[in-house]
Amino acid sequence: MSRQVFLYDPPERFVAGTVGLPGRRTFFLQASAAGRTTSVSLEKAQVEALAERIDELLDEVVRRTGGSAPVPAVAPAETADNAPLRTPVEEEFRVGTMALAWDGEDECVIVEAQALVEIEADSDEDLAEAEERLLRDDENGPPVLRVRISGTMARAFAKRAMEVVKAGRPPCPLCSLPLDPEGHVCPRQNGYRRGL
Repeated sequence: MSRQVFLYDPPERFVAGTVGLPGRRTFFLQASAAGRTTSVSLEKAQVEALAERIDELLDEVVRRTGGSAPVPAVAPAETADNAPLRTPVEEEFRVGTMALAWDGEDECVIVEAQALVEIEADSDEDLAEAEERLLRDDENGPPVLRVRISGTMARAFAKRAMEVVKAGRPPCPLCSLPLDPEGHVCPRQNGYRRGL
């Protein structure tokens, strides 16, 4: 079976968003263009890591080019996208591996999200070989979402992604674990329930 590549070059919209209530949210990356939309699910930590790495990548691009690259220092206010995910949200695949790069010729960020794949290996060498095969752009590889976005769009994506991550349950002031609406068993209080 040939690899399914969901390519958006460039997308009209590329955002991180969620479905569900805090504490039970499912996180998605969603790209849209020309009447089509692709949604892939991933972990909250993956969304946070992607947003952080995009900001770090863009900061490095600005530093190395001496500010000549078309990358804003912060996301311009007019690029803010606070709209919900486009519905229906239908998961194409669950993300396992992500990659991030800067294309210096086209001056854009490339984001790749590859489907989660289970690897069976008998030894460390077999595991290393299997992982290396996954990283190649093989025509029989797992599905991948590939998005090429401008520096401005990347800054806006990172800003929104961090806001989505932080919009979950508030942390307990004592132990920093998430507070549940039903109450919270705080380890710092020896397991006694703490009311909101």
